[in-house]
Amino acid sequence: MLGTLRRWTAAAVLGTLLVGCASTADDTDDESGGAGPRTDVRVEPISAARSITDAKGVTVTTEAAPRRVVCLVALCDDMLAELGMTPVATNSELLAHPAFLGRAKAAKIPVVPGGFLAPEAEAVLSHEPDLVIGLQDTHGKLAPALEGATVFWPVQPGSWQDSVGYLRDLAALTGRTARGEAAEKAFRTKLAAAESTRSGKTALIVFGSDENFGVATPGNDVAAGLMPKLGRYPWKSRGVEGAYSMEEILTREVDVIFVETLSFGGSDGKLSRKLAKNPLWSRIPAVRDGAVHEVDSEVWAKGRGTRSLGIVLDEATAALR
Repeated sequence: MLGTLRRWTAAAVLGTLLVGCASTADDTDDESGGAGPRTDVRVEPISAARSITDAKGVTVTTEAAPRRVVCLVALCDDMLAELGMTPVATNSELLAHPAFLGRAKAAKIPVVPGGFLAPEAEAVLSHEPDLVIGLQDTHGKLAPALEGATVFWPVQPGSWQDSVGYLRDLAALTGRTARGEAAEKAFRTKLAAAESTRSGKTALIVFGSDENFGVATPGNDVAAGLMPKLGRYPWKSRGVEGAYSMEEILTREVDVIFVETLSFGGSDGKLSRKLAKNPLWSRIPAVRDGAVHEVDSEVWAKGRGTRSLGIVLDEATAALR
């Protein structure tokens, strides 16, 4: 099971509870200690198309430009917002964020019953969508029930490059190519600017719903994949999501911590307050120095699109200064 679903499942176990391909602009190597290739701000033109094959090899064909889109994953909501569209139904709370529609406007969009893990196919089809976008590992099982009635597009972003690629593909399908190019340009420019002032501080993203927690790692988490470009991020995937102990974290001298409180339904308190029950927590430099930041999990953990990741860049670079 891949990154996003592993993240949601891990949180559930730990507490109450994660036309072409990607942009064709080339990137060049840098030497910034694990930050990876430098971001090229160039954006190749996007051409409208009735059929695309995404970076994961999935081909999506629509008879006309999609206008009625149901979003089963927040990346879909993010992409539609970047393209100046809104879903006819969603199961995400991302659009309530002020950088998207805001709570009042978002409340007018119907919610798909069943939540993220088990959206109801009949309810999805009741909105007469011409395109449904869901997470491959989580929603792929819906494909047979949707076949013949609509087009289902399973996505599985593992990096910001994947997210940009999906945006470009949706821009091609919807014909909103100029908006897609502008959104990609804005994100690439912001990321390149953040790279140019890369911090020497060590960062950490933790997630969960109680004092048990997970560590977000590049490859399993899109936001975490940005962190090495912004500062030191020594956390690597170990095949088990979040497999780091508090004792290990203490040895890394973490300067800044970002905390994602995840839950299904109502909130029962912030994860950072629950972690404070662990006596080792107070010994982490970031905790001692007041550099622990509770972030919006809808944006940081679930958004994964260029607008969400732009917010992550803004908040992370400010905290790492």
